[in-house]
Amino acid sequence: MTASPVWRGTGASRLLAAPVVLLCATLALGGCGDMTRFQTASPSSAKSVKPARAAAPTQKSEHEHKRILASYGGAYDDPKLEALINRTVERLVAVSERPDLTYKVTILNSGAVNAFALPTGQLYVTRGLIALANDTSELSSVLSHEMAHVLAKHATIREDQARQAALVSHVVTEMGTDPDLTALALAKSKLTLASFSRAQEFEADGIGVGISARAHFDPYGAARFLAAMERNAALKAGKPSLDPRSQDFLSSHPATPERVQNAQANARQYSAPAQGERDRETYLHAIDNIVYGEDPSEGFVRGRRFLHPKLGFTFQAPEGFTLDNTAQAVIGIREGGSQAMRFDVVRVPAEQKLTEYLNSGWMENVNKASTEELTINGFPAASAVARGEEWQFRVYALRFGSDVYRFIFAARHKTTESERNARETVASFRRLTLGEIQAARPLRIKVITVQPGDTVESLSHRMAGVDHPAERFRVLNGLDPRAPVTVGNRETIVVDCCE
Repeated sequence: MTASPVWRGTGASRLLAAPVVLLCATLALGGCGDMTRFQTASPSSAKSVKPARAAAPTQKSEHEHKRILASYGGAYDDPKLEALINRTVERLVAVSERPDLTYKVTILNSGAVNAFALPTGQLYVTRGLIALANDTSELSSVLSHEMAHVLAKHATIREDQARQAALVSHVVTEMGTDPDLTALALAKSKLTLASFSRAQEFEADGIGVGISARAHFDPYGAARFLAAMERNAALKAGKPSLDPRSQDFLSSHPATPERVQNAQANARQYSAPAQGERDRETYLHAIDNIVYGEDPSEGFVRGRRFLHPKLGFTFQAPEGFTLDNTAQAVIGIREGGSQAMRFDVVRVPAEQKLTEYLNSGWMENVNKASTEELTINGFPAASAVARGEEWQFRVYALRFGSDVYRFIFAARHKTTESERNARETVASFRRLTLGEIQAARPLRIKVITVQPGDTVESLSHRMAGVDHPAERFRVLNGLDPRAPVTVGNRETIVVDCCE
């Protein structure tokens, strides 16, 4: 959740349709998601394409750049990483089909695993992706893949294809009286768009592997990194994220195993396994001490508790809830999906009463008779209930300093438990102590050398603040499920910043 109020309730009346839909939809930023482009984006063979000049920066691309920075926590400043990425890009550009093109890489301050490109040659890679990669060849596979999108003008073509699909939709809606034929035409247009996206991704995979290989990086880096992304996604499978940055943008995209196989086949065209440069030591030196996961400056989740040291508050979700800190709100979903919650910040004039705000129309079907003034841990607050066709809502607004925070609780059926969950969560909202603020430190990647007697289990026990530590250790270090660690090898672990 960002430090400034970025969501004012626009479209919040749709909240009554279904809480999970609302909690996702009101977050929609239109951005790329965790693994959208690199992991689950589009197919094709390793054929080369006629490259095209990257588009010149435009007002639209500058606006998009600012939107991306706002959505992903801004840029991550790390001279060592920037130097490594710049050297890698220079090598890749020199052997690409268009060595005259210029690319600008921005490291995003996000724990999400993502990379994407704008048609202008602006490339973006999150520190979450950088932490997941094991060596420079894996990073080069990501960068060359995104360069391939620029070279093949995929973003421009995708926009044209989307416009065509929208036109088909409009035409069949206007002309169609036969619902079956109309549905068939719309389905075909959507399948064409989805298929086209798959072709783009496989094409970018093939082009990217070729560029990496010609730059003398290990061409199998792409296959290894795609496999790491698959394993990383499996660790998150039990906790689906509602952050739009963490969603696949087309459910019809190819499964990662298929892309791994294609990446391996592409790599075999250039060299045998174990050939090509991995440059692991240089990579480990560059990523040592980078922030891992959420940045506490934007608030972070620890179990069921959300803390925001910068704004100075915390609260705790009920038992059975999983919290997800997104760009615009903190989302909580109870196991089984029968209850959900959203916590965000809005601008409310200082002179406006909170009861008036709750009844101001930003949310439909509020029972005005249920509105009441409250004081919660010394903070002015107000509460109201609202009803939808399938969901019941309890809403709280709480004034903390110059900001107003909202808790929106949704339950399929109003019960004693759902009401208690809402009350106890709001009652847990309080100021952080100075000691708590000082102790709210980010997790970081630490490079260690395996010592005699070390095992996966003993090293993973040193991991702080991560779930499934043993599995996470293996994924971060590219270790197979049963592979042991090797004495003298350099590996990465996640630690508290001051371990």
